[in-house]
Amino acid sequence: MQSPPVFATLGCRLNAYETEAMKELAAAAGVENAVVVNTCAVTAEAVRKARQDIRRLRRENPQARIIVTGCAAQTEPETFAAMDEVDHVVGNSEKMQAETWKGFAPDLIGETERVIVDDIMSVTETAGHLIDGFGRHRAYVQVQNGCDHRCTFCIIPYGRGNSRSVPTGVVVDQIKRLVDRGFNEVVLTGVDLTSWGADLPATPRLGDLVRRILRLVPDLPRLRISSIDSIEADPALMEAIATEPRLMPHLHLSLQAGDDMILKRMKRRHLRDDAIRFCEEARRLRPEMTYGADIIAGFPTETDEMFENSLRLIEECGLTWLHVFPYSPRPGTPAARMPQVRGPAIKERAARLRAAGERQVAAHLAGQVGTERTVLTEGPRMGRTEQFAEVRFDRDMPEGRLITARIAAHDGLSLIA
Repeated sequence: MQSPPVFATLGCRLNAYETEAMKELAAAAGVENAVVVNTCAVTAEAVRKARQDIRRLRRENPQARIIVTGCAAQTEPETFAAMDEVDHVVGNSEKMQAETWKGFAPDLIGETERVIVDDIMSVTETAGHLIDGFGRHRAYVQVQNGCDHRCTFCIIPYGRGNSRSVPTGVVVDQIKRLVDRGFNEVVLTGVDLTSWGADLPATPRLGDLVRRILRLVPDLPRLRISSIDSIEADPALMEAIATEPRLMPHLHLSLQAGDDMILKRMKRRHLRDDAIRFCEEARRLRPEMTYGADIIAGFPTETDEMFENSLRLIEECGLTWLHVFPYSPRPGTPAARMPQVRGPAIKERAARLRAAGERQVAAHLAGQVGTERTVLTEGPRMGRTEQFAEVRFDRDMPEGRLITARIAAHDGLSLIA
């Protein structure tokens, strides 16, 4: 008996987004008896995990075709082509093309190329179907893909290609459709979101897109921005932060470190004081603003003193939701050739960063007790505030609704209403 394809997604929210698009393309092409693995390449550990998962999926699906795609397939096609478990390797651009999936239809078994990976740097547009929102109660809309920067630790530009933007009108039309379908919150997402618009006529900025969405979709209750590069925040975005209550007071910042020398060696575009200044200014404009941040522990050449600067940045910027990444060398990046920090030191530093983050979360949650928050319900007994704090309810609530909840307590991880 034929069965629909199984999808396994590794890595970021954008990968999950693209998996939804691939499901539609595969279904339209009539693909059957296949396992599609959408890989991540952000660290060497991510690639190792992809290989491990592929071997497991082959054991669990001995008769299915294994199709490997995603960033790791784009950057290391030969690695996956060499695996006996893998039938096809598909690049990041090709995975979004209907023609690719038509080639996996049952009547073309044996005729499709084993490796379908072209030069990602030659891709100049973001496919329109990529902006179909997904999510059960919160819709994610991809408005940008790729990255023009070359941070020394990052392989992602070679998996995603150069930056390219979805035009404003297309984004607005999609969000209107999502609101008509009942979504109360939309999240703008991309690889390097603050570079949105640089490749479009008149080179608009992210703030222009945000203000246009809020003006042209007046029925959208909540708009949220995913990870941004704070040094690229434009004046229109800062004005929106100050004046648009429907723009949620939560920003996830790509900071990576809090020491100037490490930031230079990472080839970042900001310094420590820039990060602090941005956080102070955004909070001045919007006092309830909260921040998440990506921070790398144990970047090559990082001394104890340099690490302490990163640790202090958590309090100096008032960061709350931390994503801590223990550094691991990524073959093909300049940082992999730099003097490495010993593994035990990296592990210890990552633990200290996480502990500091946990203290910040607890302090933020404690400050919410006794207040009333507007919560988007994501399940019968769970939702999120404007600042993205998780809320637990003591009774069932209607899902996908915005409700006003009084915060009674917290347990260190979630608010209790």
